[in-house]
Amino acid sequence: MERIDVGVLGATGMVGQQFAVQLTDHPWFSLSWVAASRRSEGKPYREAAQWRLTEPPPEGLGDLQVQACTPGQGPKVVFSALDAGVAGDVERAFAAAGHIVVSNARNFRMEADVPLLIPEVNADHLQLIARQREGRGWRGAVVTNPNCSTVVMAMVLAALREFDLRTVLVSTMQAVSGAGYPGLPSFDILGNVVPFIGGEEEKMESESKKILGVLSGGGVDPHPMVVSTHCNRVPVIDGHTEAISLGFGATPQEADLRAAFNAFRGRPQALNLPSAPARPIEYLETPSRPQPRLDVGRGGGMTVTVGRLRPCHVLDYKLVALGHNTVRGAAGAAVLNAELMHAEGLLT
Repeated sequence: MERIDVGVLGATGMVGQQFAVQLTDHPWFSLSWVAASRRSEGKPYREAAQWRLTEPPPEGLGDLQVQACTPGQGPKVVFSALDAGVAGDVERAFAAAGHIVVSNARNFRMEADVPLLIPEVNADHLQLIARQREGRGWRGAVVTNPNCSTVVMAMVLAALREFDLRTVLVSTMQAVSGAGYPGLPSFDILGNVVPFIGGEEEKMESESKKILGVLSGGGVDPHPMVVSTHCNRVPVIDGHTEAISLGFGATPQEADLRAAFNAFRGRPQALNLPSAPARPIEYLETPSRPQPRLDVGRGGGMTVTVGRLRPCHVLDYKLVALGHNTVRGAAGAAVLNAELMHAEGLLT
């Protein structure tokens, strides 16, 4: 297969660097163009990107010259790691100019005609692209992935939605890498828990309902479940951990829930997409798991790990889930979205 040239908007930040790692030696995509802010424009990527990841910088990428985020320049397919403060206008302009924008930013997630995509969960929402182009007059399109904490919860809920899911209570313990670089001052987070992440709770509650919703004439009818969240920042580098309690219309058997987790697969697994983990959800029987240090890298960071499923005295069941916030929750999610789009003929 001839590889498709792709670019990254906001390539010098932490998520942009994760895109570089995910796209290096990708069998379908070739990262040939990187763009960032004016202060980085014209510099070699190795100078513009102060490398923050544990993985080494991809060989050969350092000589790429960082370009301006100019619509009409660069490849047709671009991944967006832009900050939300600028992403809306830039992504809109790129889509209007004919680019396919696969975005990690929040700006378009809740727009009625924009897919908020987890390929294992709602691959059919890609049908919104046709409405988007018709309604907005864009030659290109915008497709988004969810917030990094939403992805973890939404995959868990998707595996169980056959059981008439009604109520969800979740408390998150979110890694500092989710705040980007430089993130929180060390004095604020070391030996501490910060019980507030601006906008995070609202995003988890609204995004999860759209992801699990069904297509309708007006876009997506949200899932009717009630979701309540409490988001905390904790001194962990990578990996968002979530304590989730679940209420159902009729209480299912615990064994049926475990079986649903183990059986959970989606369109990416059926198509054998390059970034798709063989097991998008992995249930661990050890009572002390999952743990970020031990489990966040499962499936190349694309697997959500679940454990401690047990009865709940307030709702029906409770459990713990873990996902890699910059891989499955950001760059890896967007790359998988693009792989699904390519497999479905939407990138040509």
